[in-house]
Amino acid sequence: MTTDAAGPSRSLDLLNFFLADVRDGLGPYLAIYLLSVQHWNEADIGLVMTLAGLAGLAAQIPAGALVDGTRYKRAVVVVAALLVTVGSLSLPWLNDFTIVAVLQSGVGAAGAVFPPAIAAITLGMLGPRAFVRRIGRNESFNHAGNAVAATLAGLAAYAFGPVAVFWLMTAMALCSIAATAGIPANAIDHAVARGLHASSREGSREEAPSGLRAILGCRPLLVFGGCVALFHFANAAMLPLVGQKLALKDPALGTSLMSFCIVAAQLVMVPMAMLVGGRADRWGRKPLLLAAFLVLPLRGFLYTLSDSSAWLVGVQLLDGVGAGLLGALFPLVVADLTEGTGRFNVSQGAIATLQGLGASLSTAAAGQMVVREGYSAAFLMLAAAAGVALMLAALLLPDTRGVAVAEAGESEAAPANVAKASSEA
Repeated sequence: MTTDAAGPSRSLDLLNFFLADVRDGLGPYLAIYLLSVQHWNEADIGLVMTLAGLAGLAAQIPAGALVDGTRYKRAVVVVAALLVTVGSLSLPWLNDFTIVAVLQSGVGAAGAVFPPAIAAITLGMLGPRAFVRRIGRNESFNHAGNAVAATLAGLAAYAFGPVAVFWLMTAMALCSIAATAGIPANAIDHAVARGLHASSREGSREEAPSGLRAILGCRPLLVFGGCVALFHFANAAMLPLVGQKLALKDPALGTSLMSFCIVAAQLVMVPMAMLVGGRADRWGRKPLLLAAFLVLPLRGFLYTLSDSSAWLVGVQLLDGVGAGLLGALFPLVVADLTEGTGRFNVSQGAIATLQGLGASLSTAAAGQMVVREGYSAAFLMLAAAAGVALMLAALLLPDTRGVAVAEAGESEAAPANVAKASSEA
């Protein structure tokens, strides 16, 4: 294998950087394009985006299972990138609601492939020991890519109109495909990539993946899923609420300040991801997880103290701390808790589904609270949900560092003993 070669490692860096703009399709720019160019009404735009989100949510577990089962992980990334790009590029020539809804749902489903595929390729290239540092580096390049893409999109849209976003995404997609091609097929150990201990050696038999019931019986994994769902329930609505407050304060600068919030938070996430990569093995996962969960209720409370634009933008930078830490820790904790099962990527999909459910409920609940009690009450409600996540993580989630769910030759019931093993470590 060529896991130590600079070429494949650099290609993985570039893949994470360029996929940052591809994995979510047009994202928030979809609404702007449909409203300003296609002249859709807000209700239809919201429905299309909701359907796309639901399709992405439904695809999380199947996408993880696909990545676990296939030996063509690079091809999966390339096909998904092409589907997202084609689905988005077709919009200027389409205006029918049904067709656009179907295409954007396909884009949402295809985008679900990228996180487990990148994690699997990384684990298969470098193995469990180097996975921690590499995941931090992956996330750093991903956040840097998001920040650069958002900046370029803003400048291009200002100069050439909303359609410029399409060409930017196309260029990023082509670059991501080239980066994928730079990773040699034989650099990926597909058994390790799905969470087994090693690929078969000459004259030996390959480990068999555990049954899904073994994963469902892993209590720490279920606790982590609940904490992640609560985190994203608390987090997803905060930025939209801040955007609304900024727009109410200064309609002329609302959009510009919102863009600044997004780019600045992404830049803060870069050192947070590097911190996870450099310290998660030395400090353990739990202290960093608790720090991520602690920042969120603090952020929700701080939003209630002032309506000043400078204050709101400054507090929003804390999003980079919490989301940056959790984003890098997510695949590490799942890898810890599924080691030896062969169910790493499908487990990522299951937790991502819970994450998506929490996020999808967030904006609706926060919107209702704003209408009934005002913005401060909404922020406090979200902060309370984040506080529950913090308590659950502190009391029920073990430090997963060094925990192997199933050693070679153990029974499928091994994941149920993770909590005990963690407490004894």
